[in-house]
Amino acid sequence: MTVLQVEGLRFAYPDGTQVLDGVDLVIGAGERVALLGPNGAGKTTLILHLIGVLRAAAGSIRVGGVELADDSLSEIRHKMGLVFQDSDDQLFMPTVQQDVAFGPANFGMKGAALSERVVWALTAVGERDLADRAPHHLSGGEKRKVAIATVLAVESEFLVLDEPTSNLDPAGRRELVVLLASLPATQLVVTHDLPFALELCARAVIIDGGRIVADGDTFALLSDRDLMSRHRLELPYGFDPANIRRL
Repeated sequence: MTVLQVEGLRFAYPDGTQVLDGVDLVIGAGERVALLGPNGAGKTTLILHLIGVLRAAAGSIRVGGVELADDSLSEIRHKMGLVFQDSDDQLFMPTVQQDVAFGPANFGMKGAALSERVVWALTAVGERDLADRAPHHLSGGEKRKVAIATVLAVESEFLVLDEPTSNLDPAGRRELVVLLASLPATQLVVTHDLPFALELCARAVIIDGGRIVADGDTFALLSDRDLMSRHRLELPYGFDPANIRRL
């Protein structure tokens, strides 16, 4: 089943700068797809379109078969959860359990069902014991997992993660890889961390100049030196893609 279908998406800023120039993208259920590209390529603009913050001049977006429009925005945001690059932008309540409960409560869940959903979401990310903690007292890795729990709590079938390894130490990064690999939800992972993309995502899409310029096996794309050079993508010094164990 197709979870995301983007067709002919075009968007320009008021000054005429073309940011998306005919983006086509299809993601199937259960896929984990890395969205790669240099700064200014259109990655953030694309995900802001997916959640309805920006509206395209042309083209269409469908999530779970539902076309994005004013009257379907609530349904789209129920189907798709965005995990922000900065977890502090996502966690704003006095306690972790209140943050995780916020989304499902807004969709009408209450009482025992809401409490059970919070426990389920925190258990899914391995952080049930954090329920009564204040989010601003958590480590970076704990905050990232709680942020993921907030979108799992509304039973999002499609997760969009913006630079999920940002500000994580090596142990937090490793825990995040294991967690995301364990989740059944379809995932679009926007990242500059190319080893992370290779480890987690079998498929990668490269966007540059507002267009999808490559779409295929992550290992094959990252091993193509000419492709990487043309689109200003660089692996860490001495890194060999062949050494990564893919999940």
